[in-house]
Amino acid sequence: MVKIMKKNDITNFIKILKEAYPDATCSLDFETPFQIVVAVMLSAQCTDVRVNKVTDVLFKKYPTPESLANCDIAELENIIHSCGCYKIKSKN
Repeated sequence: MVKIMKKNDITNFIKILKEAYPDATCSLDFETPFQIVVAVMLSAQCTDVRVNKVTDVLFKKYPTPESLANCDIAELENIIHSCGCYKIKSKN
């Protein structure tokens, strides 16, 4: 059975994590919520260093969710190929 966490539980959990890891940072490069979502999706089975190289090119060509959603899938596959699992990742 899955326990549903309440907002207060989540807030407390985040507080505990911040206290335990005060200097934690994300090693993925991003500027917007859209970019971090895409970077995290690409990071599966891939290093953050590789994702950062790929997203640098990707976000210059497709800076918005709309532009990425309307891109040519073959071109997207070519850009993200080095991240692995590129067929599935490009569909998602």
